[in-house]
Amino acid sequence: MATPIGNLRDLTPRAQAILAGADLIAAEDTRVTGQLLKHFGIATRMMSLREHNEREAAEKLIERLRAGQAIAQVSDAGTPAVSDPGARLVAAVHAAGFKVVPIPGASALLAALAGAGMQSPRFQFHGFPEPKSTARRKEFETLKNLPHTIAFFEAPHRIADSLVDMAAVFGPERIAVVCRELTKTFETIRRAPLAELASWVAADGNQQRGELVVLVEAAPVVVQDDAAGFDAILQPLVRELPMKQAVKLAAEITGGNRNALYERALQLKGE
Repeated sequence: MATPIGNLRDLTPRAQAILAGADLIAAEDTRVTGQLLKHFGIATRMMSLREHNEREAAEKLIERLRAGQAIAQVSDAGTPAVSDPGARLVAAVHAAGFKVVPIPGASALLAALAGAGMQSPRFQFHGFPEPKSTARRKEFETLKNLPHTIAFFEAPHRIADSLVDMAAVFGPERIAVVCRELTKTFETIRRAPLAELASWVAADGNQQRGELVVLVEAAPVVVQDDAAGFDAILQPLVRELPMKQAVKLAAEITGGNRNALYERALQLKGE
């Protein structure tokens, strides 16, 4: 069940009713969820379900399901199982043959995408980048040519260094959006080239506080007459898909000439 990421009015009426009617609430932090329940006058019992005890807690919760109880699972804020506890529990409940009902609501990721103005119809979510700069840059290298928006969460104490690494790898002029403290009092959404964002965050300590989502614009399409220039994209598609489907998808991704890509695909098949 999704819970507010800041503004308590984002808890839906359906979510309020389910929290009040559940036999038990499995919460990432019972103190945090306790404040939410107190605000809405809900007295449902809670138990802890955190990243480090999720497997054991799931076994106990499944026993309660077998006894006919209804259980609500929440993280501290936003939608569970998205860089938060919940996925192991959901998988275990499915495996045990019980019904899983997602209760939608607040999501920092989707709120950021809605407020960012990214033109790509697709996005890829990567959670938190690697904490160390060297590993982080290697991670970014694997992503820099993707033809869709790339979404990250980032910790406040790493955001300045992370943006420097993004500018170095994705390019200083690549457009990105930093979304901070969404739905909260100091909500900030800043869209600019990565080099500018890195300088802005480094110069303002207030931008290094709170919850952060960073969106990086899709890599620009490079139109090439030589279809061989698209081998990195075309080759794995030809290996895994029927020829026509591989060529069609490669043309959509690269903007290359479909006939030229088809001829190149035939060459790759024969190599």
